[in-house]
Amino acid sequence: MTTLQDRPHTALVVIDVQNGVLAGAHDRDAVVANVAALVDRARTEEVPVVWVQHSHPEHLPHGSDDWQYVAELKVDEAEPVVHKTYADSFEETDLEQVLAERGIGRLVVAGAQTDECIRATLHGALVRGYDATLVADAHTTEDQSQWGAPTPDLAIAHTNLYWENHRAPGRVAGVVRTADATFA
Repeated sequence: MTTLQDRPHTALVVIDVQNGVLAGAHDRDAVVANVAALVDRARTEEVPVVWVQHSHPEHLPHGSDDWQYVAELKVDEAEPVVHKTYADSFEETDLEQVLAERGIGRLVVAGAQTDECIRATLHGALVRGYDATLVADAHTTEDQSQWGAPTPDLAIAHTNLYWENHRAPGRVAGVVRTADATFA
């Protein structure tokens, strides 16, 4: 389990499920529905939901329509929103403070983009001492194959494959489907 002291709790971390990020995302509607199901389950079980929101002056300006969360997801005003400008949700944000205040040592991660912010945050969590579970059917990315990246379906499948087998001393990584996700 987590190597962080006195961190027995779990949080659902929803990364960058924003209009501009998901505009061209692979299997967008199914992924958003799965994220919504996870959010509903976490709220029902009184598990903290932590929202992460990316901004970039050119591509995702703070406050713009593209910067807003997709219409299908509503942030509860009691839930923390972490604002970031780097792929790793921990870099120059208050995410660590938000998690520490709530005694969170295990993260269940969903959102976008698989091959950038999802991977960076998962690795960032693990190296910082967190257990990190990726929800296999609740993350997505856009097609960047014209720049040499694999197609989105392959990027998602590859990320699920390597995160399923990822480990670190005293920490656990893993992959689970939305239907099987637990917060215990």
